[in-house]
Amino acid sequence: MTATTGATLALDPEEVSRARSLARLAAAPVIDLARRHTTVSVERATLRLAGLAGADDAGVPWVNHLVDGVRDTVGLEHGVTTPVYDALLRGDAPDLTALAQKAASGSVSFRMPQGREAVAARRAARAGVGAGLGRIDAARRTRDRLVRRLGDPRQRPWIYLIVATGDILEDIPQAQAAAREGADVIAVIRSTGQSLLDYVPEGATREGFAGTYATQENFRLMRAALDDVSRELGRYVRLTNYASGLCMPEIAALAGLERLDMMLNDSMYGILFRDINPIRTFVDQRFSRQIHARAGIIINTGEDNYLTTADAVEAAHTVTVSQLLNESFAHEAGLQDWQLGLGHAFEINPDLPDSFRLELAHALLARHLFPDAPLKWMPPTKHMTGDIFRGYLLDGFFNLAGALTGQGILLVGMMTEAVVTPFLSDRDLALQNVRYVLGAAGGLAEDFHPPRDGLIQTRARQVLAEAVDLLERIVHDSDPAGDAPLLAAIADGTFGLMRRPATGGKGREGVVRRADDYDNPAILALEAAPQGPTGGAGR
Repeated sequence: MTATTGATLALDPEEVSRARSLARLAAAPVIDLARRHTTVSVERATLRLAGLAGADDAGVPWVNHLVDGVRDTVGLEHGVTTPVYDALLRGDAPDLTALAQKAASGSVSFRMPQGREAVAARRAARAGVGAGLGRIDAARRTRDRLVRRLGDPRQRPWIYLIVATGDILEDIPQAQAAAREGADVIAVIRSTGQSLLDYVPEGATREGFAGTYATQENFRLMRAALDDVSRELGRYVRLTNYASGLCMPEIAALAGLERLDMMLNDSMYGILFRDINPIRTFVDQRFSRQIHARAGIIINTGEDNYLTTADAVEAAHTVTVSQLLNESFAHEAGLQDWQLGLGHAFEINPDLPDSFRLELAHALLARHLFPDAPLKWMPPTKHMTGDIFRGYLLDGFFNLAGALTGQGILLVGMMTEAVVTPFLSDRDLALQNVRYVLGAAGGLAEDFHPPRDGLIQTRARQVLAEAVDLLERIVHDSDPAGDAPLLAAIADGTFGLMRRPATGGKGREGVVRRADDYDNPAILALEAAPQGPTGGAGR
């Protein structure tokens, strides 16, 4: 779905190559750290793939009960599935749900089997988890079939619109109405604070706070509703949610099972803006991205958030560094370029001289660095003052920048940003703005050629040079903990001005160092076939 642009920045290919090499060097120790650890959420996600669902009367998911039961008896350093399937083979319970119920009441004990019993338990675990991966593969095939039958949107960028009332049954008609008005991607924003819950709520939810809870049933209901409107409109409408926070791996697994199409999934967002432990986040994000790769899901990263806390001009190079890091982490996890919705935003102070030209330089830099990625272009928020007429104009310029620079995904900006939660009429006017700009100037990218060594080219090269300098400092910095220089950079406030030490943050107690005999059948299968049986053919 790559968007194209005729503009050139005359970037030095050696410097671009250097930037990528440095990003890989910075990412490598963190990836190694992730490979040496597991988390409670990774283990819970694995059991969800094996089919364990539901919750007790208090709303505590059975996967939480079962993982806690194993952890309290034999620990999680060997993986949860071997002791769980050993218990099933020994006849302690007829299925995973019954075993979880016994674990909740303390009426079952777990052990680490040895010899043939260990081999049998692991074989059974591979079959159980493999069935869940098979469901994800089937969901991907269904998406591919629907896209072939119904077609993709004709224009680029795709129009991405947020819907979230807190009530899934109210979200559904609003999402369908938005699709009829031209939205290509519907994002159901999560209830405030869900990222800090160390469990995934169950069932259809009808109340939330500035958003709707991410649950498997809510995913299923919204996907079915968008399938209906896709058939009505004759184009496939995509669904987005959020795989971030303490339950990132579980939400990723549920998204794959229920055929979501895009997921917010940034390597550092939870660390910086939710104060989640860095090691927990990097372990969880690797597993979640492996799931996204297998499911054919496009990830959306969160670099736009950096510019809400830091200056969009002074910190532009940190966005580029984060994009390069996100690319490195994603490739290692099995994601392909067409799945990388790398984020950036229209957040330069509009009162700054040449602000629009600088925005074009930054957007073109991202487009040139990642030519095959469906870049996600985010609207102005930081400098929306409450003047809705000025806001509507800024959103128009934002839409024009997206068209001129060949962005892949354009999030619809609201002129009432920072005033009220948008009314339906606000959304309709915002969609009119997008439709007008894309209709009148959607093909302008092929005619847009910044002059050689002009402000746009010079600024883009400056940002790239600053990004390379920062990556050099990160790679050659020393980490007091002896793990990864990137962790030291995060602790120093390099990104978004947020200082997050590797030893702090929420969820640290849920991180476990793997033993030598650690086994996780999901990870083994995902590493063996990152894109599944299709080999990445479906998009």
